[in-house]
Amino acid sequence: MKEVALRPKRRRSIRDANKIKKRFSKYFISPETKIDYKNVPLLQKYVTNRGKILSRRITGISAKQQRDLTQAVKRAKYLALLPVGSAKRRNA
Repeated sequence: MKEVALRPKRRRSIRDANKIKKRFSKYFISPETKIDYKNVPLLQKYVTNRGKILSRRITGISAKQQRDLTQAVKRAKYLALLPVGSAKRRNA
């Protein structure tokens, strides 16, 4: 068997830690804003045109807000306030 030489892991220096920037999100929701299933314009910002909920990594909102948002989007879809899937479907 061949031995594979592994590269040593690069340690993060203090300089590297200072280079990390806080991301600003255009999807920011202030903590005072209540996420509600009846607020369709707000929910549409967080749903793709295919009907998928955008991830927290992309939106930049907190974990609690993401949970509330997910629950509100699912309720809005159930009540037909938001589309469940894309408007354009292929015929198989």
